[in-house]
Amino acid sequence: MDIRTYLKAYTTKDNRIAAASYFGTFAVFFTSLALGIAIAGQIAWWAAAPFVVTTAFAGVRLYVLQHDTGHNSLFAQKWQNDLAGYVLSPFTLTPYRAMQYNHNMHHAYLGNLEHRETTEIHTMTLREWNEAPFRTRLWYRLYRNPLILLPVGGFFVYFLQYRWPKNTLKIGMFGVLAHNAMMTGWLLALYWAAGWTGLAMLGAAAMTAAVIGVFMVYLQHNFEDTYWDVKPDLDFRQAALQGSSALDLGHLWDIGTGNIAYHDIHHFMPTIPSYRLRKCHHNMPPEFALRRIRWPEAIRSFNLKLWDEERARLVPFPRTAQHADIVPAE
Repeated sequence: MDIRTYLKAYTTKDNRIAAASYFGTFAVFFTSLALGIAIAGQIAWWAAAPFVVTTAFAGVRLYVLQHDTGHNSLFAQKWQNDLAGYVLSPFTLTPYRAMQYNHNMHHAYLGNLEHRETTEIHTMTLREWNEAPFRTRLWYRLYRNPLILLPVGGFFVYFLQYRWPKNTLKIGMFGVLAHNAMMTGWLLALYWAAGWTGLAMLGAAAMTAAVIGVFMVYLQHNFEDTYWDVKPDLDFRQAALQGSSALDLGHLWDIGTGNIAYHDIHHFMPTIPSYRLRKCHHNMPPEFALRRIRWPEAIRSFNLKLWDEERARLVPFPRTAQHADIVPAE
């Protein structure tokens, strides 16, 4: 048995599990949001902090479920996935078709150095860095700084960019406008029910979810022995299983993020539903043994900034732009 055969066994969809995950996540999202609003309004904002975090993780799960619907891997039928994806849109702040189109392009060009525009986090090569002018290097340093990348990047993508995605004309303006209208309706309903406290609570949770989301997106492909190449040498299997990470950040983290941490097998077999990813990875036979990244390595990965084509690894910034022999600068 090869790894494809093993993974194929986990692609079976179960509408009962999918519905439990879908409606259960919505239940946690709305319940936690309501409790947070009540506590913030009647006691204090600091007391509502646990509910901000819980609502944020529920929001991340909703996004992962929407990601599943884009792959037609959550429910059994395509129409069920599409309907579920559209319903999720106002709560994930993400137009369904835009997300689906962007993510399919990401899968199609995974690991391809000639198509880095399809990646969520832009990566320069060491050669490009050494040849770049000061202004470009300064911009890239700021961009890859986690104190900017996580909060500012999360805010920009989910609060601003997705209001009018760059692929809007390709996927159709009506869907984006309809999404924005639904999102506006959701915010107005929340304001009618809970006033500014409700909007502030949702905003805090959405911002926290955005930071968690960018944190996960970064670690999915930015780690030391990830994989990049150019055609005809680009290898799909390596791009999926080596160029994508499996994060072992704890069972509670997996629950809160819908198992999307097991991103290597997702890229190799995107039809595996999120509710089967963790079991699939942890039950894997020893002969397939895919490496997992734990918290210490995950945190260290944020020091890695550039793809060194000669050494085939992600490396920190060099101390000087002229040296190809890289040592950590920070």
